[in-house]
Amino acid sequence: MSVQQAVGSDPYFPANGDPRYRVHRYELALDYRPGPNRLSGTARLNAIAGRAPLAEFQLNLADFRIGRVRVDGKAPHYTHRGGRLRIRPPKPIRAGAAFTVEVHWSGNPKPVPSPWGELGWEELEDGALVASQPIGAPSWYPCNDRPADKASYQISITTPSAYSVVAGGRLLTRTTKASTTTWVYEQAAPTSSYLVGLSIGKYQTVLLGDPGLGGVPQTGHLPAHLLAAFSRDFARQPAMMELFEQIFGPYPFGEYAVVVTEEELDVPVEAQGLSLFGANHVDGARGSERLVAHELAHQWFGNSVSIADWRHIWLNEGFAKYAEWLWSERSGGRTAQQLAALAHRKLSGQPKDLVLSDPGRKLMFDDRLYERGGLTLHALRCAMGDDAFFRMLRGWAALHRGGAVTTAVFTAHAARYSAEPLDDLFGAWVRTAKLPPLPTLAVTVAPMPARPTYPPTNADSA
Repeated sequence: MSVQQAVGSDPYFPANGDPRYRVHRYELALDYRPGPNRLSGTARLNAIAGRAPLAEFQLNLADFRIGRVRVDGKAPHYTHRGGRLRIRPPKPIRAGAAFTVEVHWSGNPKPVPSPWGELGWEELEDGALVASQPIGAPSWYPCNDRPADKASYQISITTPSAYSVVAGGRLLTRTTKASTTTWVYEQAAPTSSYLVGLSIGKYQTVLLGDPGLGGVPQTGHLPAHLLAAFSRDFARQPAMMELFEQIFGPYPFGEYAVVVTEEELDVPVEAQGLSLFGANHVDGARGSERLVAHELAHQWFGNSVSIADWRHIWLNEGFAKYAEWLWSERSGGRTAQQLAALAHRKLSGQPKDLVLSDPGRKLMFDDRLYERGGLTLHALRCAMGDDAFFRMLRGWAALHRGGAVTTAVFTAHAARYSAEPLDDLFGAWVRTAKLPPLPTLAVTVAPMPARPTYPPTNADSA
């Protein structure tokens, strides 16, 4: 049976990922030279075979030169074509057995093509960044590229010392030898391959909030000339973190970093423990503050609680959209009801051909999915009441922390918190394309109590 036919393959991207095994840890040792855009690396994957013996398996990896492949220290037969590294071990791996894979590769990394443009490793004028959602991870490392296959990561990257390296997770060491520096990051929490974030550039590092208050460590990494504008645009992020911990539960990772590149990005990009913004998202007037909230909310919904496959992307984007509305409501801006009305008016004038529970690959990043996803959560809140709704959200984030979920799992979860049946609500909002009437929240929401916010303080000049 081919990978495309295997049970568990992603219906939107059947060539990506291999459900016959899972990886529980990646150890990546990379060397990157920005001038020639040259990447060489070694990947060690600790994996476990599935329920059947594994006579062969595949990794996704773009068009690099393969130097060596080993399975449990022995040379396998392999082929590398069309972004797939097919590996046949010397003898089949027993069902349920642990095994290791080692791959050496090198070349000039570049994005991989997709229906939404090029994804993954992007060479900048002076540095690089990784924006992989949904299928860009193989542009720079070999992986089992499916969102449900979550693993821990250790990433070691050596670059010229003039550059800073920012990755998701905790910085373990930074060691300089001669003209190069090696940065080692550890991301212990289970991470989907597309959520492994990376940025290489000449950045100044600042602290967000007061690190002495015992909250989540938050850092910003940005070109020095953007510091004044960044100080205003991201000044309220610590308050967002505090609010989201109140309503979603504890922040699911050890730290949170934001990077602002020197160049413009169409949209910010979330990664696990890390979000990437373009210089165009920093204007000194908090013009992109809703996006700051959106990317932060993804750490709970999308990153910690991940989707089993891409049909369920509304569980990422609809939740982050509603978090924007909650931040606005609780920080003295427009209420969620007002923002829901705007979204509903917008959707009412657009085509009604998107089904939230299975939008299809073509529409999975359509703006309508974000807006309708937010409206679905608002409809739930209106039907359940605030107490049950927010208990449901906190329970969702806690119960599925580090896991992968589906729409059916969510609807069953929400039903356990509701005094009334939710079948009709989910049928109307999630399983059909017709736009239901605007849901109405019966209560007036008090704004978030005033709390001190802390502008960034200079921590390190890179």
